[in-house]
Amino acid sequence: MNVPFGNMQVHYQAYKAQIDEAVARVLASGYYILGPELDKFEAEFAQFVGAKYVVGCASGTEAIYLALAAEDIGPGDEVLVVAHTAVPTISAISMTGATPVFVDIKASTYVMRETELESKITARTKMIVPVHIYGHMAEMEAIMKIAAKHKIKVMEDVAQATGATYRGAVAGSIGDYGAFSFYPSKNLGAFGDGGAVSTNSEEKFKKLKMLRNYGQSKRYYHDTLGINSRLDEIQCAILSAQLPYVHQWNEQRRQIAARYTEGLKDLVVTPVEVSGFKHVYHLYVIQTPDRDELQAYLLERGVQCLIHYPIPAHRQQAYQFLGYGEGSLPTTEHIVNRILSLPMFPEMTSEQVDQVIDGIKAFYAERGVTEGHVQTATSVFADGQTV
Repeated sequence: MNVPFGNMQVHYQAYKAQIDEAVARVLASGYYILGPELDKFEAEFAQFVGAKYVVGCASGTEAIYLALAAEDIGPGDEVLVVAHTAVPTISAISMTGATPVFVDIKASTYVMRETELESKITARTKMIVPVHIYGHMAEMEAIMKIAAKHKIKVMEDVAQATGATYRGAVAGSIGDYGAFSFYPSKNLGAFGDGGAVSTNSEEKFKKLKMLRNYGQSKRYYHDTLGINSRLDEIQCAILSAQLPYVHQWNEQRRQIAARYTEGLKDLVVTPVEVSGFKHVYHLYVIQTPDRDELQAYLLERGVQCLIHYPIPAHRQQAYQFLGYGEGSLPTTEHIVNRILSLPMFPEMTSEQVDQVIDGIKAFYAERGVTEGHVQTATSVFADGQTV
């Protein structure tokens, strides 16, 4: 039996009736852009997030861009962000002309190390972008305190953490903005590209709506510079049809994660869920010094694993002009050679989960290791962080 990394076909078949009905409704309406389905989804998603307002847009990348643009961030400004993220996070900053300034990550949860933030702040710092990577939120209380002290805005990158919580607050409801991606594989995915920005500011809500539609306050009246970044009616209808199931899917992800952790905790470094946080496991990421050999071994046995992400943004060729040399972000650079993402999607069967666990156990058994390997895979940084 093959175990794919994800399976959108299985997902579609499980919710085919709801999705087909949503698409048919929009097609029959003859209204395909900026219509009632968008209004409906924005209201529903705002309630889900616990934010006052949501503005739908064309992608997660443009969600980040629009929030930056709403703050008039551009050339000469700096945005604090992690390098351990999907490059689209950084691409959105580059789109404004601002400069990304990289902050290292926590070794346990892979999120922004908030204790490093203040040392990176300058007079040009205009926004902090904590990335809720893999489904675990960043330490938002500390980040918000630092931001308030220095009068800096905060945008949560929630692309991988829809439905995650921090001390009861839902991801995207704490910062000045939340940026969401609805790429198909996300915890709430469209059947194409899509994104959204959440905010509690009525003023910024109105500006975001203009920015996504050529800067128009009303048709053919352009009050500011803007772009075309509209979430179309079909995607809105599909998202609305799926939204009631997100909490259920997140719980299924958490159950799969719990089984992975129980089966693998003595062999590899398994994910951490900090007290007060709810991890929604967009990805289940392990660490092992045998990463490449393990990935190849599992693939030979029908188990597809991926690496998120093999090259951090500051080491990408496109961002060499920023001048970050090797060793500039030690935790980030250490973990990227060890991380491996296991198959994770809500429709995974028990047999598929068992096959992944058994494959990893077999890999180590062939090497004479049955337990305790996680200790040999451990290293401690000078600040006491453990990888």
